[in-house]
Amino acid sequence: MSLVDTTDGILMLGAYSWAFDRPIRKLYYNFIITFVSVVIALVVSGIEMMGLLAGRLNLQGGLWDIVIALNDRFSTLGYIIIGIFLLGWMISAAIYRLKRYDELDIQV
Repeated sequence: MSLVDTTDGILMLGAYSWAFDRPIRKLYYNFIITFVSVVIALVVSGIEMMGLLAGRLNLQGGLWDIVIALNDRFSTLGYIIIGIFLLGWMISAAIYRLKRYDELDIQV
């Protein structure tokens, strides 16, 4: 768990330093990370709720077996979440550069 937290911290430090170089980056980055965080929170809570239902109601087969397997492997899900944040940051940076948001003239 310490390795996962450390890796996550290092990745987020790099992402934050990229985002705070320019104000438009901060706005863009905060929007993307908030969106990714909400999606991940909904997926994790959905898996957890469905796992509770499967356990309480003894549901089995198809989707329920997948949900039970995911609930048994939440540590693996943590690695996937780190990967999703890293991928989100990389895609965000690529789109940011392709759209040339640094070149926008912003009036303050």
